[in-house]
Amino acid sequence: MLERESRIADLRHFAEWLSTTFPSLFMQNHNRWVIPMIQCIHIVGIGVLLGSVLMIDLRILGWAGTDQTMRQTTDRFAPWVTGALCLQLATGLLMVIGEPVRELVTFSFWLKMLLVAVSTLIAAIFQIMLRKHDQQWEEAFVNQRSIKWLAILTFLIWVCIIILGRLIAYDHVWGSWSPATRA
Repeated sequence: MLERESRIADLRHFAEWLSTTFPSLFMQNHNRWVIPMIQCIHIVGIGVLLGSVLMIDLRILGWAGTDQTMRQTTDRFAPWVTGALCLQLATGLLMVIGEPVRELVTFSFWLKMLLVAVSTLIAAIFQIMLRKHDQQWEEAFVNQRSIKWLAILTFLIWVCIIILGRLIAYDHVWGSWSPATRA
Protein backbone atom coordinates (compact mmCIF):
# COMPACT_ATOMS: atom_id res chain seq x y z
CA MET A 1 0.00 0.00 0.00
CA LEU A 2 2.86 2.34 0.82
CA GLU A 3 4.46 1.65 -2.57
CA ARG A 4 1.18 2.55 -4.32
CA GLU A 5 0.98 5.82 -2.40
CA SER A 6 4.57 6.58 -3.38
CA ARG A 7 3.83 5.95 -7.08
CA ILE A 8 0.76 8.18 -6.88
CA ALA A 9 2.84 10.93 -5.25
CA ASP A 10 5.48 10.58 -7.97
CA LEU A 11 2.80 10.78 -10.65
CA ARG A 12 1.29 13.85 -9.01
CA HIS A 13 4.72 15.53 -8.84
CA PHE A 14 5.33 14.75 -12.52
CA ALA A 15 1.90 16.15 -13.45
CA GLU A 16 2.56 19.29 -11.40
CA TRP A 17 5.96 19.71 -13.08
CA LEU A 18 4.42 19.19 -16.53
CA SER A 19 1.86 21.90 -15.74
CA THR A 20 4.75 24.40 -15.37
CA THR A 21 6.25 23.74 -18.82
CA PHE A 22 5.87 26.24 -21.65
CA PRO A 23 3.39 24.21 -23.77
CA SER A 24 1.21 23.55 -20.74
CA LEU A 25 1.31 27.16 -19.57
CA PHE A 26 0.46 28.35 -23.09
CA MET A 27 -2.63 26.12 -23.17
CA GLN A 28 -3.61 27.11 -19.64
CA ASN A 29 -3.28 30.82 -20.47
CA HIS A 30 -5.37 30.40 -23.62
CA ASN A 31 -7.78 27.94 -22.04
CA ARG A 32 -10.85 29.72 -23.40
CA TRP A 33 -10.15 28.43 -26.90
CA VAL A 34 -7.19 26.00 -26.98
CA ILE A 35 -8.52 23.16 -24.82
CA PRO A 36 -12.09 23.36 -26.25
CA MET A 37 -10.69 23.33 -29.79
CA ILE A 38 -8.53 20.28 -29.03
CA GLN A 39 -11.50 18.58 -27.38
CA CYS A 40 -13.68 19.25 -30.45
CA ILE A 41 -11.09 17.71 -32.75
CA HIS A 42 -10.78 14.77 -30.33
CA ILE A 43 -14.55 14.24 -30.40
CA VAL A 44 -14.64 14.31 -34.22
CA GLY A 45 -11.87 11.70 -34.18
CA ILE A 46 -13.95 9.57 -31.81
CA GLY A 47 -16.84 9.68 -34.28
CA VAL A 48 -14.65 8.66 -37.21
CA LEU A 49 -12.95 5.92 -35.20
CA LEU A 50 -16.11 4.47 -33.72
CA GLY A 51 -17.98 4.66 -37.04
CA SER A 52 -15.18 2.86 -38.87
CA VAL A 53 -14.85 0.17 -36.20
CA LEU A 54 -18.62 -0.27 -36.28
CA MET A 55 -18.63 -0.77 -40.06
CA ILE A 56 -15.92 -3.44 -39.85
CA ASP A 57 -17.69 -5.13 -36.94
CA LEU A 58 -21.04 -5.08 -38.75
CA ARG A 59 -19.37 -6.77 -41.72
CA ILE A 60 -17.90 -9.45 -39.45
CA LEU A 61 -21.33 -10.01 -37.92
CA GLY A 62 -22.87 -10.24 -41.39
CA TRP A 63 -25.27 -7.37 -40.73
CA ALA A 64 -23.88 -4.94 -43.32
CA GLY A 65 -21.58 -4.86 -46.30
CA THR A 66 -22.02 -8.51 -47.16
CA ASP A 67 -21.68 -7.63 -50.85
CA GLN A 68 -17.98 -6.96 -50.14
CA THR A 69 -15.26 -9.31 -49.00
CA MET A 70 -13.81 -8.85 -45.55
CA ARG A 71 -10.59 -7.63 -47.17
CA GLN A 72 -12.48 -5.00 -49.20
CA THR A 73 -14.26 -3.79 -46.08
CA THR A 74 -11.06 -3.47 -44.07
CA ASP A 75 -9.22 -1.88 -47.00
CA ARG A 76 -11.99 0.71 -47.01
CA PHE A 77 -12.30 1.40 -43.27
CA ALA A 78 -8.95 0.42 -41.67
CA PRO A 79 -7.17 3.58 -42.93
CA TRP A 80 -9.88 5.64 -41.23
CA VAL A 81 -9.36 3.68 -38.01
CA THR A 82 -5.61 4.21 -38.20
CA GLY A 83 -5.89 7.90 -39.05
CA ALA A 84 -8.50 8.55 -36.37
CA LEU A 85 -6.44 6.66 -33.79
CA CYS A 86 -3.39 8.80 -34.63
CA LEU A 87 -5.57 11.91 -34.32
CA GLN A 88 -6.88 10.65 -30.97
CA LEU A 89 -3.38 10.04 -29.66
CA ALA A 90 -2.16 13.48 -30.79
CA THR A 91 -5.11 15.41 -29.38
CA GLY A 92 -5.12 13.26 -26.25
CA LEU A 93 -1.46 14.06 -25.67
CA LEU A 94 -2.20 17.76 -26.09
CA MET A 95 -5.03 17.52 -23.55
CA VAL A 96 -2.67 15.81 -21.09
CA ILE A 97 -0.10 18.57 -21.60
CA GLY A 98 -2.79 21.24 -21.20
CA GLU A 99 -4.30 19.80 -18.04
CA PRO A 100 -1.80 17.26 -16.68
CA VAL A 101 -3.03 17.06 -13.08
CA ARG A 102 -6.65 16.64 -14.20
CA GLU A 103 -5.70 13.89 -16.65
CA LEU A 104 -2.78 11.95 -15.22
CA VAL A 105 -3.94 11.62 -11.65
CA THR A 106 -7.18 9.77 -12.38
CA PHE A 107 -8.15 6.10 -12.42
CA SER A 108 -10.41 6.72 -15.43
CA PHE A 109 -7.50 8.01 -17.54
CA TRP A 110 -5.27 5.01 -16.84
CA LEU A 111 -8.08 2.47 -17.35
CA LYS A 112 -8.93 4.24 -20.62
CA MET A 113 -5.29 4.04 -21.76
CA LEU A 114 -5.18 0.33 -20.91
CA LEU A 115 -8.30 -0.28 -23.02
CA VAL A 116 -6.89 1.81 -25.90
CA ALA A 117 -3.75 -0.34 -25.84
CA VAL A 118 -5.80 -3.57 -25.76
CA SER A 119 -8.07 -2.42 -28.58
CA THR A 120 -5.14 -1.25 -30.70
CA LEU A 121 -3.42 -4.62 -30.18
CA ILE A 122 -6.58 -6.49 -31.19
CA ALA A 123 -6.91 -4.32 -34.32
CA ALA A 124 -3.25 -4.89 -35.28
CA ILE A 125 -3.53 -8.67 -34.82
CA PHE A 126 -6.79 -8.66 -36.79
CA GLN A 127 -5.13 -6.82 -39.69
CA ILE A 128 -2.13 -9.17 -39.69
CA MET A 129 -4.35 -12.27 -39.59
CA LEU A 130 -6.61 -10.94 -42.33
CA ARG A 131 -3.70 -10.18 -44.65
CA LYS A 132 -2.07 -13.54 -43.89
CA HIS A 133 -5.24 -15.63 -44.35
CA ASP A 134 -7.30 -13.54 -46.77
CA GLN A 135 -9.36 -16.37 -48.31
CA GLN A 136 -9.89 -18.21 -45.03
CA TRP A 137 -11.67 -15.17 -43.61
CA GLU A 138 -14.43 -15.50 -46.17
CA GLU A 139 -14.63 -19.27 -45.97
CA ALA A 140 -14.27 -20.00 -42.27
CA PHE A 141 -13.18 -17.25 -39.89
CA VAL A 142 -16.07 -14.82 -40.34
CA ASN A 143 -18.54 -17.60 -39.53
CA GLN A 144 -16.86 -18.53 -36.26
CA ARG A 145 -18.69 -17.49 -33.13
CA SER A 146 -15.47 -16.45 -31.41
CA ILE A 147 -14.71 -13.94 -34.19
CA LYS A 148 -18.23 -12.52 -33.96
CA TRP A 149 -17.91 -12.18 -30.19
CA LEU A 150 -14.53 -10.50 -30.64
CA ALA A 151 -16.16 -7.97 -32.99
CA ILE A 152 -18.81 -7.21 -30.37
CA LEU A 153 -16.16 -7.02 -27.65
CA THR A 154 -14.01 -4.56 -29.59
CA PHE A 155 -16.97 -2.28 -30.18
CA LEU A 156 -17.90 -2.44 -26.49
CA ILE A 157 -14.29 -1.67 -25.53
CA TRP A 158 -14.44 1.50 -27.64
CA VAL A 159 -17.73 2.47 -26.00
CA CYS A 160 -16.06 1.98 -22.60
CA ILE A 161 -13.11 4.12 -23.74
CA ILE A 162 -15.53 6.92 -24.59
CA ILE A 163 -17.31 6.62 -21.25
CA LEU A 164 -14.00 6.55 -19.36
CA GLY A 165 -12.84 9.64 -21.25
CA ARG A 166 -15.92 11.43 -20.02
CA LEU A 167 -15.42 10.10 -16.49
CA ILE A 168 -11.97 11.70 -16.22
CA ALA A 169 -13.74 14.87 -15.09
CA TYR A 170 -15.78 12.87 -12.57
CA ASP A 171 -13.12 10.48 -11.34
CA HIS A 172 -14.38 10.67 -7.75
CA VAL A 173 -17.03 8.07 -8.74
CA TRP A 174 -14.32 5.40 -8.33
CA GLY A 175 -13.93 6.23 -4.65
CA SER A 176 -10.72 4.87 -3.12
CA TRP A 177 -9.56 3.48 -6.49
CA SER A 178 -9.01 7.00 -7.76
CA PRO A 179 -5.74 8.74 -6.93
CA ALA A 180 -7.61 12.02 -7.49
CA THR A 181 -9.58 11.50 -4.27
CA ARG A 182 -6.32 11.58 -2.33
CA ALA A 183 -5.57 15.17 -3.37
